[in-house]
Amino acid sequence: MKNILKIALFVLIGTNSYSQQDPMLTQYMFNGLYLNPAYAGSHKYWSSSMNYRSQWVDAKFDGAPRTAIAAVDGPIPGQNMGLGFMVSNDQIGVTNTNSVTANYAYQVKLNRTTKLAFGINAGIHQFSAKLPDALIWDEEDVVYANHLTKTLPRFGTGAYLFSEKFYVGLSIPTLWAYESGNDFSLNISKSSFLRRHYLLTGGVVFNVSENVKFKPSTLLKYTSNVPLEVDLNFSAIFNDKFWVGTSYRSMDAIAILLQYQSNSYFRVGYSYDITFSNMRRYQNGSHEIMIGIDFGKDLIKIKTPRYF
Repeated sequence: MKNILKIALFVLIGTNSYSQQDPMLTQYMFNGLYLNPAYAGSHKYWSSSMNYRSQWVDAKFDGAPRTAIAAVDGPIPGQNMGLGFMVSNDQIGVTNTNSVTANYAYQVKLNRTTKLAFGINAGIHQFSAKLPDALIWDEEDVVYANHLTKTLPRFGTGAYLFSEKFYVGLSIPTLWAYESGNDFSLNISKSSFLRRHYLLTGGVVFNVSENVKFKPSTLLKYTSNVPLEVDLNFSAIFNDKFWVGTSYRSMDAIAILLQYQSNSYFRVGYSYDITFSNMRRYQNGSHEIMIGIDFGKDLIKIKTPRYF
């Protein structure tokens, strides 16, 4: 049974490679650069975040996903611009994906409190698969005799409307990519094995009392030939320090979210996913931790903590 599950996992990875090609995060709302390059520099200080996700804990098969992402972004002094950098590693079964991305955003001030930013990103995406390690029925199949490695450049874009209490974003993290040997075409399906993901995000923070705030948010993900995915998130913020929330991911899971802002500089978060798909029979959920560090001389001037 264990070997059968390993094979099933590998087949699952292959069939989903055209739908979910970016690493999965539950606490993406605390790492806006992961979703949208226009997020870069949206605060008056530099900020960093690190996420580690262990998916399908105690799985009854090998190769459960492991994801690590680190990001940093901030404003260019004296300019309506921001820069951001992100690195990620995603391991699933016999596959391993690494990416390095640089982000740039230009902001337009609409009024005293609201800005509209336009962003672009550029980076390197590397995909590898240790095919000889895969468990297969036909051991003589030459397709699985060698390691597979693909390295390709990719570019994305996005727009981000925001103030201190709300945000709306629209992005395509991979607008175009090129794989050596393919047709050099603006049609990404001809130029690479990557596909465009269209992301629409939004959230708002409002006061309930002097010490309590509510923050609902949502994420819509669309890829051609794949059902629309919807995330619904809700957090309660107590004394601008403690976050308690929940998240619902359509057709997949619900999650518990916790975050603690110990001071103006440091925050730590944790989430636990409870899967309600058929995968729940073979694993005990997913853990994810987040560490955020904000820094810079402008940080002490901010009277309210960052909500997104």
